[in-house]
Amino acid sequence: MSTLDHLGAAELRGVIEAYRDALAAHREPINRLNVYPVPDGDTGTNMSLTLRSVGDEVEGVGDPDDLGAVCKAISHGSLMGARGNSGVILSQVLRGFVGVVAEVGRLDGPVLAQALRAASDAAYQAVMRPVEGTILTVVRTSAEAAEAELAGSGADVDLATLLTAIREAAALALEKTPEQLPVLAEAGVVDAGGTGYLLFLDSLLHVVDGRDIPAPAVGEGTVRPDASLVEHTADDHAAHDGVGDLRYEVMYFLEAPDALIPAFKDVWAGIGDSIVVVGGDGIWNCHIHTDDIGAAIEAAIDAGRPRQIRVTDLMEEVEEERWVRDATSADAGELEIVRDPVTTAVVAVAAGQGVKRIFHSLGAQAIVAGGQSMNPSTAELLDMVQGVNADQVVILPNNKNIIPVAEQVDALTDKTVRVVPTRGIAEGFAALIGYDPEAPVEDNAKEMTDLAASVVAGEVTQAVRDSTCDVGPITKGDFLGIARDGIRAVSPTVAEAAVTLLEVLVADGHEIVTIIEGEGASAADTRRITEWLGEHRPGVEQEVHHGGQPLYPYLFGVE
Repeated sequence: MSTLDHLGAAELRGVIEAYRDALAAHREPINRLNVYPVPDGDTGTNMSLTLRSVGDEVEGVGDPDDLGAVCKAISHGSLMGARGNSGVILSQVLRGFVGVVAEVGRLDGPVLAQALRAASDAAYQAVMRPVEGTILTVVRTSAEAAEAELAGSGADVDLATLLTAIREAAALALEKTPEQLPVLAEAGVVDAGGTGYLLFLDSLLHVVDGRDIPAPAVGEGTVRPDASLVEHTADDHAAHDGVGDLRYEVMYFLEAPDALIPAFKDVWAGIGDSIVVVGGDGIWNCHIHTDDIGAAIEAAIDAGRPRQIRVTDLMEEVEEERWVRDATSADAGELEIVRDPVTTAVVAVAAGQGVKRIFHSLGAQAIVAGGQSMNPSTAELLDMVQGVNADQVVILPNNKNIIPVAEQVDALTDKTVRVVPTRGIAEGFAALIGYDPEAPVEDNAKEMTDLAASVVAGEVTQAVRDSTCDVGPITKGDFLGIARDGIRAVSPTVAEAAVTLLEVLVADGHEIVTIIEGEGASAADTRRITEWLGEHRPGVEQEVHHGGQPLYPYLFGVE
């Protein structure tokens, strides 16, 4: 392959395709670089999903040789598809980069330096409290290296030589990130976001002169097992996918005049950290860690119109980390559709193969992988709605955080969509008992909502940190029995937490208890639960199903 001296539309598309594939290949090693005890979504996963959205947008460009259209697609795809803190920052890097390319109309050596400087400036401006030793440092260093190389060699330096110098400087900056962030030094790793950005430079070199993009190395990204990571403050990782003591991640798109955004940022500065606000021309992608969800959303309402609101409980997410990776992998089967025509179809959000099978058996036509911290986007739910063979659709979100996302879908499709606000799997199962595929959607939504509301639901999970509740103190590792009104049982064993919870949930007049076994359940624990019900609630019928759901060894539905 000959070395290119400039890149046009086709070559820029090739860079995006190569970068998307590289991030997918390196997703797990980058994920392992996350050093904080409660990750805000894995950096590798978030960056990879962001580039997947960019790639999809680029593939939809009508004229693949139109450089301006390709740049516009990259900018729009990265803004709308950004996931997590790292994805939002990466989106701003790409938007700054292609903004220069589109304005100049080509990508050669001098333009590359300008584009990298714009990318760095955009990334720093997006973060309210920039921290060195992060992706910000690596991007800035690459821009400085480009400018220095051009100053020393002149504008005639060939593109491959310039990119090689840039890549070497960025790699050295990445290697030095532990010197700037003590938490990285403690863990024995480099910055995750910076590692993902380096693959962008590798992708540019791959297109310019054909050199191979480095493959993941065995053991790459492993944090030292004896690392003590909980002593560091939130300011240590304001540009990372991590949290300090703040519990919730709130993300949404904000439709608001650009002039109101500085005041909006000032409000957010008083209620949280890890704040990233990117966009322009009336649409903004907003990310914050906070303990005050209401205030985070009210600030948007004061400025304009928030949509596609996503709220993640960061404390619960650490336990779900492995499942998130599985659910977002290329072969996870995000969309499963039964294509037989019906009057009203049902789309359900679920995790666990057993749970999915039960939803299918009860009549759901489409299932998407989702749960407590892996909240599907509005676009993913819209894809499911469009895929089913019905003009009327009911969505069962089965999680309180997914309800507001699902409620955005109706306005985005010609189909009639109604959301039955199920907050858990047991409510979703109960709702489907009243589902009639040949009835109108309004009738189905009303009947299914009533049935979901009649279920007494509970769940057993494990505490990820010390805390307190009305029942008493909680030690990390304790099992918690949780009802809709809060924690009702705390126990060192899963079976004891389950029976204590059922003692509260199951009352006179109840007829059926549905037990859904998840990861962490055992035959012995299930037998202990069913025997307790037989002895203490002898008039109640028991149904046991294997759900395979993560995080929750047992889910209960009482009717």
